[in-house]
Parts: sequence; structure tokens; C-alpha cells
Amino acid sequence: MSTTTLCLIRHGETAWNAERRLQGHTDTPLNTKGAVQARQMAQALKNIKLSFDVLYTSDLKRAADTANAVVELFGVEPQIDSALRERHFGALQGLSISEAPLLQPEIWQAHITRDLEHDLGGGESIQQFASRVQNALDKIQERHVGKTILLVSHGGTLDMMYRIASKQDLRAERVASVPNASLNWITHSKASGWEVKQWGDTRHLEGPALENVDL
Repeated sequence: MSTTTLCLIRHGETAWNAERRLQGHTDTPLNTKGAVQARQMAQALKNIKLSFDVLYTSDLKRAADTANAVVELFGVEPQIDSALRERHFGALQGLSISEAPLLQPEIWQAHITRDLEHDLGGGESIQQFASRVQNALDKIQERHVGKTILLVSHGGTLDMMYRIASKQDLRAERVASVPNASLNWITHSKASGWEVKQWGDTRHLEGPALENVDL
């Protein structure tokens, strides 16, 4: 029976992460710490002699630059996929989690109560986001059955992948931690579908990594 293995990697730290600011589709770069985290993550994969078949990354700079640390160390070509982007947070993009409740109270309330149909003022609803991530995951799995895949993406996107693999309700509060530059493992088989194997591994990083605020 063929099992497909995905190592999901959240991008390294950005200035907006440090400011607790919602990034969404805003194309923010890694900060100095984030670039170091990306190199530590890539070296950790090298140290465990990970053999993988393909590297996917979101097209947003913070993810692509994190993936580039793997490219430099392993000499592979990344496959860039815009479907792996963070959720579009509409009117909340660019606001910190302390500013958002004051400047966009109604939209913030819809966000924190996980209203599945609310698009946050021109962004994506949770339902739309879930469909996008599910489709992206399924296409990648179908393309590479039985292979090992590295995938660099974003905190909210990886949280959605956790929900899909653990069969967690979209309305439920988040239970998975998704730190910057963490390694997270899920698998897919015909018998079991998606399953979570290991999550939130940051042992390869020097010092603590920031938690995700892009819920």
C-alpha cells in the first residue's frame, strides 16, 4: 500500500510576525532571524538525511525565501504554487491583533468566532479557504502518490492542513501550534486518508519561535 508523506514547513519569522500583525496575502519578507531559522530548518533536514522527491512552496516571498534555504542545501528546483498562500484576511490585513478589534470590531468578531461564511471585508471566508487548501493538498498528493514531499507554506494554511488531516471541525478553536520554521508531518494512504504524524517540531531552532496569529 502506497503512503504519501508530506513534511509541512512554516516560513521563518518576519517583522510583521514580531509585531503580531496579520499578513495574509501581503508579501512580507523574512527578517534577519527568519533567514537564520530557514537555514537551521534546512540543515536539520540535511542532518537527518531526509530523502524527498519534490519541494513545493507558496509564491509569497516569506515562504519562497524559506524554501530557498532548502534549494541551496539540496540543489533542488522548487515548484511554486499560489494555492499554498496564507488566507486572504480582507480588511484585517496589515492590522495587529491589538489594532484589529478597535479599527474593525465587527469584522474582528466574525474572525475570532470563526464565522465560516464571512469574507472579512473582501478576503476569503473560512469555507473558501478550506476548499482552496483541500484542493491544493489533494492535487499534490495525486501527483506524487507514495512519494515524500516538502511543502513550505504559512501558519493559517498549515493549521487548515492539520484540520483536514485530523478531521477537526472548521468551527472548532485551533488546537495545533504552528511556530515559525517548524516541521510538521502528515501522511495519506488509500486506507486511512489524511493523518497527522508529528506536529510543531522546533528542536532544530536556536531559541523560541513565534506562534502563528494568522488563524
